[in-house]
Amino acid sequence: MKIVILDGYTENPGDLSWDFLQEVGDTEIYDRTPKDKIVERAKDAEILITNKTPITREIIDKLSKLKFVALLSTGYNIADYEHLREKHIPVSNIPSYSTEAVAQHVMAFILEMTNEVGLHSCSVKSGDWCKSDDFCYWKTPLTELNGKTLGIFGFGRIGKAVAQRANAFGMRIISYTPRLHDGNPDYVKFVTKENMIKNSDFITLHCPLTPETEGCVNREFIHDMKDGAYLINTSRGTVVDEQALADALNSGKLSGAGLDVLSTEPPKKDNPLLTAKNCFITPHIAWAAFETRERLMDIFKGNIDAFLAGKPRNVVNPW
Repeated sequence: MKIVILDGYTENPGDLSWDFLQEVGDTEIYDRTPKDKIVERAKDAEILITNKTPITREIIDKLSKLKFVALLSTGYNIADYEHLREKHIPVSNIPSYSTEAVAQHVMAFILEMTNEVGLHSCSVKSGDWCKSDDFCYWKTPLTELNGKTLGIFGFGRIGKAVAQRANAFGMRIISYTPRLHDGNPDYVKFVTKENMIKNSDFITLHCPLTPETEGCVNREFIHDMKDGAYLINTSRGTVVDEQALADALNSGKLSGAGLDVLSTEPPKKDNPLLTAKNCFITPHIAWAAFETRERLMDIFKGNIDAFLAGKPRNVVNPW
């Protein structure tokens, strides 16, 4: 069995182990694969593993030995899964591995924007407290979360986990979600999209990327938000119109934004959010805690074992 990992570094930069794959077959592991090297490296693969390296129709048609595509991610549009279905090649993803970590990251953004711990720590270390006439000072207004309204756009597993954490801070929680599931907590009020936009002090995005959601946080959406509100995005970068958000931050319409995803990753140097006021950006790391990646690896191993047993699981392109 020939196994090829096209871009294993972000999942495993060296603190986890691929040894179980070596027991399955001849395994080649690449940290990264440029587009012009994909076919060369994958041409003999029976099991092909990718995170963000694209597996297009043109590439698939050149991989005559391919039997299985294993993703190191929840999202699966990096592979042409429809074309793989036509060829009866299953594609398995990694569902529900990062819920706790992403919810934690959302709260980290909210707390940083309201308490400005980083700003004040830098101020103290630069000598401002030593020179202060008073026992305390603050460089920006601080905000108490108790009683503030959090709007959650999309109430799947991650949205629900965020609600649990926000409830512990005494926040009022409202949510707009196209599909409502059973077993939702009674401290969440489900409202229309318009109601959520207009009444939230904070809006956190947890919607999938679809034709309906792409670019949906646009100028109109932001215009209808409360003056001084905050936006958090840990879903997909292209859900947000980045120029519209940058303009709203620079004008003071919004008080801040916390973003773990951008439309292009890595971003281009001229991305307007890189220089926008009160914009906190992390490099797509909400999923990257060691425990989270360890969980991903366990699910991934289960996907490989299930395929080898003739019963592939977590298949996104069944036929």
